Amino acid sequence: MESIIERNKRIGADDKRNAFIIKQHLPYELKKQHAAIRAREFVDLCNEHGKNYHVSVGGLDSITLFLFLHSIGIRCPGVSASYLEDRGNQAVHKALGIISVVPVKNKDGKSYTKTSVIQEFGFPVLSKEIAAKIELLQNPSEKNATVRHAIITGETGEYGGNRKNTRMKMSQKWLEKFGGYENENEGVNYGTPDFKVSSKCCYYLKEKPCDLWAKEHDSVPFVGLMASEGGRRQKSLMVNGCNYWSEGTQRSAPFAIFSRQDILKLALEMDKYYHEHWKEFGDEEIASIIPSAYGEIATDKNGELYTTKAKRTGCSMCGFGIHLEKRPHRFDYKYMDNPKEWNYLMFSMCKDEKGESYGWSKVLDYIGVDWRPETNPLCAERSEDEQ
Repeated sequence: MESIIERNKRIGADDKRNAFIIKQHLPYELKKQHAAIRAREFVDLCNEHGKNYHVSVGGLDSITLFLFLHSIGIRCPGVSASYLEDRGNQAVHKALGIISVVPVKNKDGKSYTKTSVIQEFGFPVLSKEIAAKIELLQNPSEKNATVRHAIITGETGEYGGNRKNTRMKMSQKWLEKFGGYENENEGVNYGTPDFKVSSKCCYYLKEKPCDLWAKEHDSVPFVGLMASEGGRRQKSLMVNGCNYWSEGTQRSAPFAIFSRQDILKLALEMDKYYHEHWKEFGDEEIASIIPSAYGEIATDKNGELYTTKAKRTGCSMCGFGIHLEKRPHRFDYKYMDNPKEWNYLMFSMCKDEKGESYGWSKVLDYIGVDWRPETNPLCAERSEDEQ
């Protein structure tokens, strides 16, 4: 069996990563040109293979991609699981004529909902990569024994080249909280939570419905992914590049080499483009293509662009990255914007084995993220304004 080290050597992974990093340091205008070239190349690939193409749309990055492609003459449909998104995202999707897919059904024939996916599989917390590791620890089998051992110790098996101290090991901080499922096997003394963790929410609520639409329409996606976001995306984009075409997977990520500054600058340009051409998109014009949950794109004292509210949006019950956010964080904004939904998310969205309700408050307490209204900076600001 070919190990991961042998595979990386065969495909020249290190050279590809180095070349990619050089592209990440190109000037902004050259990055835009690069994105346009890669997008048109992907269209040519689609035409060559008799495939249709679409944009997978969610938050600001992919909204910007949809408009960017439109601006360079690639007029393809946008597709989204809009029902998952923040209301501001939904308003932009509607104005742009984005196609909204329907939820998939579970084994009982009922449509999956945000609540039912979390109840069945677990909470999406920390990051997709870490959640997937915790999920493996919570669901041990003979098949995943080697991977579980690597998560605890960093020691890989034969496929991983029998290495030690690899990045497969979960950080010590989260091992202390979530590694206890392997205490007996590994001779450690870590903690275990009284809730499930999973990375499957995106798959059942977003990816699978969009994949079914794509299959039905024989279409392959443009996606708004950037390597600068880190995690699995970074690894994949650096090795596979903007356009990837294999028997099992076809996708284009024209913004792969973009930084956060690049995407925010382009978003402002696309907002202007939208207002100059909005009748091409729909009958109702919106104030901005930048969804309300992000606030505005402003410039700080160092000349850097930033969003005045959320840095990221998505499903209202998603917790990926919440531990990295300074307050006010996404759940603080939710408390101010929709206290009824906030209360449901915090205390009532799941039931334990005794039938008692619980929610994100338990999860956030466990990972050390404050969520309480009395410490919410936005509440203090509102009180001052009212005075």
